[in-house]
Amino acid sequence: MGIKSDVNLLGRTLGQVLKEQEGEAFFELVERTRALVREVRAGGDDAELRGMLAGLSGEDAGRLARAFTWYFQLVNLAEEYERVRVLRAGEGVRSQSLEGALAALKEQGLSAAQVEALIERVNLGLTFTAHPTEMRRRTIRQHLEAVAHDLPQLDDPEAQERVAAHVEAMWSTPELRHLKPTVLDEVKGGLNYLGAIAGALPGLQRDLNRAFVNVYGQASDARIPLSFSSWMGGDRDGNPFVTPEATRETLELHRQRARDLLLGSLKQAYADLSQEQEGRDAYRTELRALHNAVRDGERVEVLPRLEALDTRLRADGQRRTANRLLTPLLTLARVFGQHLVSLDVREHSGQTGAAVAALLAQAGVEADYLALPEAERQALLAAELRSRRPLWPAGEPLTPELETVIGPIREVRDAIALSGPRAFGRYVISMAESVSDVLEPLLLAREVGLRVLPVPLFETLDDLYRAPQIMTDLLARPEYRAILGDDVQEIMLGYSDSNKDAGFLAANWALHEAQRQISAVCRAAGVRWRFFHGRGTSIGRGGGPASRAILGQPAGTIDAGLRITEQGEALADKYSHPVLAQRNLEQALYGLLLSAARPADSLKEEWTAAMDRAAAASAAAYRALVHDDGFLPFFEAVTPIHEIARLNIASRPVRRPGAPTLSNLRAIPWVMSWTQIRSNLPGWYGLREGLQSIGTEAAQEMYAAWPFFRTVLDNAQMSLAKSDPLIFEEYLRLLGPHPLAGHLEAAFRETVALVEAVVGAPLLANEPRLRESISLRNPYIDPIHRIQVELLRRARAEDGGLDTFERPLMLSLQGIAAGVRNTG
Repeated sequence: MGIKSDVNLLGRTLGQVLKEQEGEAFFELVERTRALVREVRAGGDDAELRGMLAGLSGEDAGRLARAFTWYFQLVNLAEEYERVRVLRAGEGVRSQSLEGALAALKEQGLSAAQVEALIERVNLGLTFTAHPTEMRRRTIRQHLEAVAHDLPQLDDPEAQERVAAHVEAMWSTPELRHLKPTVLDEVKGGLNYLGAIAGALPGLQRDLNRAFVNVYGQASDARIPLSFSSWMGGDRDGNPFVTPEATRETLELHRQRARDLLLGSLKQAYADLSQEQEGRDAYRTELRALHNAVRDGERVEVLPRLEALDTRLRADGQRRTANRLLTPLLTLARVFGQHLVSLDVREHSGQTGAAVAALLAQAGVEADYLALPEAERQALLAAELRSRRPLWPAGEPLTPELETVIGPIREVRDAIALSGPRAFGRYVISMAESVSDVLEPLLLAREVGLRVLPVPLFETLDDLYRAPQIMTDLLARPEYRAILGDDVQEIMLGYSDSNKDAGFLAANWALHEAQRQISAVCRAAGVRWRFFHGRGTSIGRGGGPASRAILGQPAGTIDAGLRITEQGEALADKYSHPVLAQRNLEQALYGLLLSAARPADSLKEEWTAAMDRAAAASAAAYRALVHDDGFLPFFEAVTPIHEIARLNIASRPVRRPGAPTLSNLRAIPWVMSWTQIRSNLPGWYGLREGLQSIGTEAAQEMYAAWPFFRTVLDNAQMSLAKSDPLIFEEYLRLLGPHPLAGHLEAAFRETVALVEAVVGAPLLANEPRLRESISLRNPYIDPIHRIQVELLRRARAEDGGLDTFERPLMLSLQGIAAGVRNTG
């Protein structure tokens, strides 16, 4: 069977369930809606469709939205399995594979030894973040996973019956969470995907080994340069629910999951390594000892002993056993160990500063630290770091305010004692705006006897501009360098807030230049560095294909590798199946190896000058829009932002503390609001003015020869192609005539025309499968948009209307997210 037959069968199954559960009349309503929407999409009159939807009760509108939502949930499964089917059927060397990367590096003149050194130098760190945008309940995901399991055998009547049973059960299962997910719910949801990743890693390692043989004609001991970390349970920035207790529970869950993975793999290796020597088990004795130690919770050095076992196997002539039967266990131990993932702690610089101020005041060192100028803060912190004395009296309990900040550091310290040093990752400082912001966590960690490596997170446009100077001053501090030692300096770059602050093009250019300049600072200081990219799933938050994003990094800026955030529905899209996980990981590693091999070079001055002009023009246009007095009321009227605020998709509030303004609205709901109405404004607005300032001919040259510029425009193409003026116009009707409405419609049309002129083709001409997917989905997502508009109109027309229509509105939000496969 192929994807068309899979989709047809799943659609018929859903239709049958609707007939049985809701009656023939409701099924006919679904079919009639589908037909009318197709007519409108083809240019027909929409009067009948509007009249039909206006006559629906809130309950029927909700059921109708559910029906189309379930269609998308099932189609998404079919598309995912089609990707698996294509990957399995592929022959020869795949594009963007590890073998392709090694072949390209060899063509550039790198020897096998140089490639091995490159792989040893870099690491790709994937970080599951604490603010997922995955909207589906775990119960629903379990039903969908069961359907996905049967997709390969849909020609079997038994499999068809099982699928029908799960579709039937899902239809009667509430999709919406009654309560916000807890922090631990988020942790468990994110960790669910590690099973598929664990299944992908051995194949990835074998691919790397095979690539060296095929490309260089020799074997290699190179290991896949991958690591995994998490913010879930450690990200305290603006989330009051990430308490020290939540962090402790998270670390315990990590330890349990790591133990279960290791025990399962140890058992399999024990079963496979059955060889005997002189009548005795040759290898099982060691595997049994390791298994029992892990089972009993002992602190045991698993990896060195497994590597010794691997060496023994090869010395005994058991090469195939080592390659095929021990490699899965060895790879698992290398990547996940007994810690599973490294938990980062993230805190807002305002909180760390307040905690340090409290400590210094209590110790009688400084009564009002926060009132000091920056230079005096730095001098005071440097003096304290040279000292070893604690600031808080030994044995005395911390105040509640200090416990919330220092408690998580204590918990990761205790986890290190149980699971090893990789249980803890880094300490990330949100809104890092000064050197003192980076030094403060060092003082806090000293109170519990832990050395931490701080990661400044530069988020706004101004922060990105200041970042190189901050890093220059920080790395010039001997007290800081003494703590950093030979470790890698990580610098995190925020895509979400810089985009919300200055728009798509200006943010991308500021990120590009910050990386170039910070790399030069670290290189001059003799410090190894690694950028940590805070990417979301949408283009407006740094999303897009990972390999393309990595290949678009400025040359010479990848030293010790990269870290990238992975969140929300991206986890399901990339890691729901071992085959998909392996493909996504190999594509990302492909991009990393090629980008890391590119030496720093000088960009054409005319290009950088053009981008400086374009960024300035783009930011000016964007800020003129969002700072317009009428913008916030317009935004709240035409988007479902207030409804999104009620959606239980994450433990974190949608706004930072303070009065409701655009500046304290978090990036996820900001982007999600525009995605829901098919405008995708954060992913393209301001690009028109930027391209106009460059000129079409110059932009064409830049697109053809500059990977960064090509990546920016290709990502913009995705945002523009997923936008839909026909649907956006429906949401504009909620407000009536407004000057910003016509302005945005004209800006969209002109941006599309400019981008197509620069790339020399219609949108997504180079990505036909994505273009076809968008085209095929529109007729089925249109009904949910129109239902949502009708419900918003009703809810806003009466007092308490949002309470009355809350459930069907929430269903429409979920349905659109499933249809466009992007919530924020």
